[in-house]
Amino acid sequence: MQTKIIKIDKFNPEKEKISEVVEVLIKSGVIAFPTDTVYGIGVNALNKKAVKRIYEIKKRDKNKPLIILVGRKKDAHKISHFNATAQKCEVRFWPGPLTLVLPAKKDIPKYLTYNGTIGIRMPNNKIFIALAKSCEFPIATTSANLSGETSATSAQEVAEKLGLPGEASAKTDEDIDLIIDGGRTKSNVASTVLNLTSKTPKIIRQGKITLKQIK
Repeated sequence: MQTKIIKIDKFNPEKEKISEVVEVLIKSGVIAFPTDTVYGIGVNALNKKAVKRIYEIKKRDKNKPLIILVGRKKDAHKISHFNATAQKCEVRFWPGPLTLVLPAKKDIPKYLTYNGTIGIRMPNNKIFIALAKSCEFPIATTSANLSGETSATSAQEVAEKLGLPGEASAKTDEDIDLIIDGGRTKSNVASTVLNLTSKTPKIIRQGKITLKQIK
């Protein structure tokens, strides 16, 4: 059984196709999708079983937390505490390629946090925004590749990098259930990750947004 690939219009995402993807997420599925940086793989962040599958697929160190992607700024505020600097950053850079590391709210599952913090981003991608707005849960994500390898910038590259099963192969929990083909991404550079949990903001991963822009 092959992993399903759905082509979605990147300018006007079709509602019926978005609904099909949401159903996969509801059923503990793992999907791949385009963002404004690179392709990501994601699951229902509130489904612990689904989150575990991402680590198995990526062969990712379980001590490395996933990032939460949202389709609305208000959804980010539901799961984390925004200080004045974070509020300025979301006004200036969201939607866009900046991930903010913030204090997580107490009711957020521990498996999504690291030392009480959580990474959140709102990508500037119409397909993802339409998907996130159709979900009643946040989406936990990471780049669509094996840990340590280069990121994928197209649906075809996702299939190549993650070694998806052919028609004759049985799909397992270590295989993606569905890939959204939203065309090639405009960038192969990941988001900048900015830690705002201490008095002095600190970039912990340099990406598309520069320190000069943030300052």
